Amino acid sequence: MKLLKPLFDNNRRWAGRIRQENPDFFEQLAKQQNPEYLWIGCSDSRVPSNQIIDLMPGEVFVHRNIANMVIHTDLNCLSVLQYAVDVLKVKHIMVVGHYGCGGVRAAMGQQRLGLIDNWLGHLRDIYRIYQDELLQMDEAKRFDRLCELNVIEQVANVTSSTIVQEAWDRGQEVAVHGWIYGIDNGLLTDLDVTVDRSQGLENKR
Repeated sequence: MKLLKPLFDNNRRWAGRIRQENPDFFEQLAKQQNPEYLWIGCSDSRVPSNQIIDLMPGEVFVHRNIANMVIHTDLNCLSVLQYAVDVLKVKHIMVVGHYGCGGVRAAMGQQRLGLIDNWLGHLRDIYRIYQDELLQMDEAKRFDRLCELNVIEQVANVTSSTIVQEAWDRGQEVAVHGWIYGIDNGLLTDLDVTVDRSQGLENKR
């Protein structure tokens, strides 16, 4: 008996629908990967990258982790970033957070959660940096704002990475964007912190 049979049934229906719309789609997809975009997002199951921006497989390279973070010691994320920039030559890197992020919510609390506390420590650092601003807000606004501030800080981490800095030094055109997604309405918001090699982020934080 095949486990999770409904998922395999879904897969066959999906593949059949794609072939009906474009008979050569999978043959073309198998030959190469040439996306212009790298999406760095949250692992939250309610935030499916390709669907949100209505792009097909092959059009966006994706890295996801809890709370869409770019940490300078995370070799997984940095390897994805390097491959996207150096090999795929993506033109746009989007750091995409979302309102209602469970990782951000957990970082705001005092409950001990185990191993993940080491990861959430990076979010707690952001909270500490901006606590004067955040403590002036009620809890709901503080939660939303920390979700936004996390995106802004991760954009800064992407732009300060040796991968992006070296790409800019050799004249490669790549821009880094910070967006946030509303699960309650399905809409993306640009946080207006886009950075390319001609400008820095300092005046946008």
